[in-house]
Amino acid sequence: MMKYEDIINYLKNSILDGSILPGQKLPSLRDICCQFQCSKITAVKVYDLLEKQHIVYSIPKSGHYLIENHLDLKDTILNKDINFSTSIPNSCTLPYDDFQHCLNQSMDLNKRHFFSHTETQGLKSLIHVISKQLQNYQVFSNKEDLFITTGSQQAINILTMMEFPNNKKNVLIEQPTYHGIIKALELNNINTIGIQRTGDGIDFNQLEKIFKYNDIKFFYIIPRFHNPTGFSYSNKEKQQILELAKKYDVFIVEDDYLGDLEVNKKCDPIYALDYSSRVIYLKTYSKILFSELRISAVVLPKVLVNTFHEYKKWTDLNTSILSQGALEIYIKSGMFNEHTKKLRKIYSERMSYLSELTKGLDNTKLKWSIPDSGFFASFEINDNIGVKNFIKALERKNVLLSDSSIFYLKNNMSSNLIRLSISNTDTNEIKKGISIILGETIRN
Repeated sequence: MMKYEDIINYLKNSILDGSILPGQKLPSLRDICCQFQCSKITAVKVYDLLEKQHIVYSIPKSGHYLIENHLDLKDTILNKDINFSTSIPNSCTLPYDDFQHCLNQSMDLNKRHFFSHTETQGLKSLIHVISKQLQNYQVFSNKEDLFITTGSQQAINILTMMEFPNNKKNVLIEQPTYHGIIKALELNNINTIGIQRTGDGIDFNQLEKIFKYNDIKFFYIIPRFHNPTGFSYSNKEKQQILELAKKYDVFIVEDDYLGDLEVNKKCDPIYALDYSSRVIYLKTYSKILFSELRISAVVLPKVLVNTFHEYKKWTDLNTSILSQGALEIYIKSGMFNEHTKKLRKIYSERMSYLSELTKGLDNTKLKWSIPDSGFFASFEINDNIGVKNFIKALERKNVLLSDSSIFYLKNNMSSNLIRLSISNTDTNEIKKGISIILGETIRN
């Protein structure tokens, strides 16, 4: 058992035996560090996890307190939710100790940068390491075209705001899609058009009409392990998208957020098929390491580099040197490759298990779509079962699912599709959760 788990169990037992009462302040970070001989990072993680479980809340400059409300805290602690809604991996898959070691080394190696201005593009040594690493994903680029951003969300936000050389204004997205791109476009007042994506892909006749008549600046797509459906495009579909983009002078923003979990060696990113320099490739390191890491890489066509640089510079001046340095050490040491190898095995096994559980269950009530790997599978329920009521009924049974409406534009009708994330569940929880979902489906 990891040290942070020991600390969490200690605090939970203190709550259950009445040593800590609702509304009472919990031990400070310093006290936790002293009592358990742990680092501040470990203590912070303990309270972050307890906050996510709605057991404690924090008051800035004061500390952490036990939640006091109408819920029975005993039930909250003992009746653990089966969380199919989150995209945050469970703690057992994350390399806390190894990465903490890299952070400590980064602090020593990069201390000279803490007192001086650093490059907007990113830490030069990290750019060199990532540029070399991306060749393993069939992404070959010049180091001058690669930027480090504070998470892929920053890159997405910059791309929605900046001018493109095709002088077009509108953005096309898949429906459904990652809700972060929807919010970025909405907040930046960008006119957005949606095209339906299903297990059968997209309608290429419709795609051509949209490209031809709707002044599309770029098309944002998640080619593999799509969020929220789990679908992936075939190489033939990727080539068709590229050909239409070239014909109508449209750029492609390829969000390859889970490329590290790919188990099909013949599956390459769209960027690898692009010979007309119109694909912008996004790779995040947050999803498979830590969400708080906030480090992503962006590979840009040369015609976009100067504009992107200007927007990046005045968005945050530079991305965290400490995080960049730690990631560089983590990749160079070989720990990143070992970690991703472990994750591919974990998530492909979980998806295989989910597939076995649901085999033969495609009927008039549920239609399942389960990929070979990744975080997300999905299922559709028939029209007689209301999605919102279905999700609320499962929540009362401690099974959490996402409301699919967040993955659609406001002016689009949402479908009966429900995302199911396995990033935070083990096989026992998957089995129990699916049993409860099936029971609720039958009851409806």
